[in-house]
Amino acid sequence: MPVIQSTYPGPPTFLFNGHLETIFPSIYRKIEGVTYQREKIDTPDGDFLNLDWSKVGSSKLLVISHGLEGDSQRHYVKGLVKLFNQHQIDVMVWNNRTCGGEINNLPILYHHGASYDLETAINHVLNSSSYQDLFLAGISMGGAQTLKYLGEKGDSLPVEIKKAAVYSTPCNLPSSAATLKRKANLFYKKRFLGKLKKKILAKGEQFPDLIDLKLLEKIKDFDQFDTLFTAKLHGFTDAQDFYQSVSADNWMENINIPTLVINAKNDPLLGPECYPVELARNKPELILEMPKRGGHTGFVLKGKEFTWAEYRLLEFLTQEN
Repeated sequence: MPVIQSTYPGPPTFLFNGHLETIFPSIYRKIEGVTYQREKIDTPDGDFLNLDWSKVGSSKLLVISHGLEGDSQRHYVKGLVKLFNQHQIDVMVWNNRTCGGEINNLPILYHHGASYDLETAINHVLNSSSYQDLFLAGISMGGAQTLKYLGEKGDSLPVEIKKAAVYSTPCNLPSSAATLKRKANLFYKKRFLGKLKKKILAKGEQFPDLIDLKLLEKIKDFDQFDTLFTAKLHGFTDAQDFYQSVSADNWMENINIPTLVINAKNDPLLGPECYPVELARNKPELILEMPKRGGHTGFVLKGKEFTWAEYRLLEFLTQEN
């Protein structure tokens, strides 16, 4: 499928660069009227996941994977939930371990490659309900988890899963991680690291003999954090081994259902390798859309409750082939 031309008309004029397009909705956007029913399920390794449901009595279900240090309450998640519910589609949001307001039981946390937890959530849905059609949506890190899951499953993907769509997605994790070394991205680095350090402090209280909390004082960037904590807790050698080992593009060529990837060209958190142009040109199942504007999880529309990306995902996932 060739790379397609984007229909995004651009943001309001006061959002005049990718940083403003990213930060403004993250701070100020509010989605009202979304309520969840929470379900806690067990994982195969003896932990748990919290699934948040918003049902309208449909035979179709959207499964949403959220971004780094996000959860089911983030504006970009609730926007999709509300929009799809309005179009008579049930929604389930799964919260990554340590996300959603509850610390998990095991020493591990979560990361971009935690497609095994997405698989657990999907298997639970398939074993406990009678949905005829499932659609997958992922935002940022959740998009990477979604793409990795689809590629890992390949031809063995459950037949109920019909389509998938992701946006602002680090298809190549090493390339995306490198953007956090830019001076212009200091705000994002500090924000993410601050939240993740709090998670590590909580883990240190759970497992005092496993984590040396004094190392947190030395953390200045993500390479250090992911080498000392993420890689150690999850069985990787160091940060670079972690980034390369879990990067979604290791598996994307095996995706076998229609999958839309939307990555804005001015996304401050995506490097050049996060735009899989050649793969999209040679793989019929992969549709790549690269708006000039949008920032990271932005895509604001003037005077609209929902973003362009949310409308675009609805259009793609629900249109008949």
